[in-house]
Amino acid sequence: MASKSSISHLSSHQKTFVICLLLVSLPLLFFTPSFKPQKTLLEEQNAEPAWFDVIVRDIDHSTKIKVGLVNIDETLEGTLHGHLHKLYPQVVGTVSVKFDHVDENLKWKDFFPEWIDEDHKWGHPKCPQMPMPILENYQDVNVVVARVPCGNNNNSNGTEGKRGIRDLFMLQVNLVVANLAVKSGWMKLEDGYYRKVYVVFIGNCGPMLEIFRCDDLLMHQGEYWVYKPELGRLKQKTLMPPGSCQIAPPYAETGREIWRAYLSQLNILRRDSRPKLAYVTVLHSTEKYVCGAIALAQSILQTSESVIQFYDYTRDLILLADKSITPKSIKGLEAAGWKIKRIQRILNPFAQKGSYNEWNYSKLQIWKKLTNYDKVIFIDSDFLVLKNMDEFFVYPQLSAAPNDLIFFNSGLMVIEPSKCMFEDLMKKRLEVEPYRNKGDQGFLNEVFTWWHRLPWRLNGLKNFKEGGNNIEKEEGVYGIHYLGVKPWMCYRDYDCNWDKEEQHEFASDYAHERWWEVYEGMPKELQSYCGLTRKLEERLIEWRRRARNASLSDGHWKIEIKDARRKLRNQYVAN
Repeated sequence: MASKSSISHLSSHQKTFVICLLLVSLPLLFFTPSFKPQKTLLEEQNAEPAWFDVIVRDIDHSTKIKVGLVNIDETLEGTLHGHLHKLYPQVVGTVSVKFDHVDENLKWKDFFPEWIDEDHKWGHPKCPQMPMPILENYQDVNVVVARVPCGNNNNSNGTEGKRGIRDLFMLQVNLVVANLAVKSGWMKLEDGYYRKVYVVFIGNCGPMLEIFRCDDLLMHQGEYWVYKPELGRLKQKTLMPPGSCQIAPPYAETGREIWRAYLSQLNILRRDSRPKLAYVTVLHSTEKYVCGAIALAQSILQTSESVIQFYDYTRDLILLADKSITPKSIKGLEAAGWKIKRIQRILNPFAQKGSYNEWNYSKLQIWKKLTNYDKVIFIDSDFLVLKNMDEFFVYPQLSAAPNDLIFFNSGLMVIEPSKCMFEDLMKKRLEVEPYRNKGDQGFLNEVFTWWHRLPWRLNGLKNFKEGGNNIEKEEGVYGIHYLGVKPWMCYRDYDCNWDKEEQHEFASDYAHERWWEVYEGMPKELQSYCGLTRKLEERLIEWRRRARNASLSDGHWKIEIKDARRKLRNQYVAN
């Protein structure tokens, strides 16, 4: 402390400053703060397992509890074993689950290849194995505790930015836990319910949301995540292949049986076991796709014979529309068969202002607005259904057809709506950068890195790159996804993608004709929503003129235009 003599030599301003400093410092002479640093995971492991209280409160007190440990080292195993036995008398034992680790030489792309021989023309696909434990050895556990490896991006697509985690050991641990929970819980009790099984994850990254639903989360505290899985939905996922290297041809049968059992359980809980299903599409920001959505609804209704052998089910057609879709268009969409739900559009934070991707995160509203449905099949509005797709409602979230590399095409997806899933997606949209064109497809592929492969025929891309699947030559195609210039934006007479050489990979007279067959079957009042605007027709005329000047070899520019929707009938293709 400064002495009285030393203070006397200071100026008045300096004296004032010193006095203020002394007044502020005085309380510190009598008070010594005690800092409580945040506990490390190791220290938390040595503390009482508070997460177990959540399970004990929920489970039958007469139940003897057995705990299975997955990816738990010996130190933590001994600590957990001692605490649980000391604190909870009903714990009869802990068992370490043994399994071989996935081959470290394998990469994510080995499990999610760009192309496989779906039709087994060259034999069954040779897909890598994801080792699982001998489940029969652990089928009596009540609680599964697992340490989650957070993984890295070494097995991802190699692009920069914050991406979805694609780590095979992380996937393996999650699948081991899921299979253990299903094996132990899938036993019906005398009262009609299944055994309760709980899952606890330890780690700062938590489990994979593609496998463990946020709706089943009982507690999240620090690095502990406690789940009570809905076994029907979880078993559907364990029946799927570990990657998209193969589709699951028998799954429609086995999945249907699991769905029946799940519905039987639901019947006890909600007195109505009928699954609530829907086809859904989204319109936002522009009315350019109103005609496409009308044709999509008509194509679904034209192929609406029921093929699902459920007890009974409701299946709706739902269209989510923002304020850009006018009342006049809404009237036509409702007449086509859609039930309309209004939404607020969602900005894509990675898209450039004014780009076609700017608001396409509006698709995320499916998870929020349709929570009264068990499952939905989302379909883009530039799509035509050729064959009934109802059987694919039994597939779990997220199921989709392949696009390229390790990615799926988001133009058709099986989705399980969930409010907490929507909230998680909204949070991640600010953090996770989508790949390539910065659109919703890139974002969803980074969130749902573990996805289930639907046959490509379900989402037949109108894309004729060399080596790809050809919707013109293959039988049994369920739907055509119209890439390139859309049929209703062309003349009825031919696919105008032929008029631009760089668009030839999207050109197909066969696919074009299939769309117009649906159009011809529409009532006249619905056809009126598919008219040509003067601006669009002027563009078509210009394309034809350039195609003629370039003497494009396909010769479509020579075809006489007879489309009754023409407005500029006196125009011609000039030299």
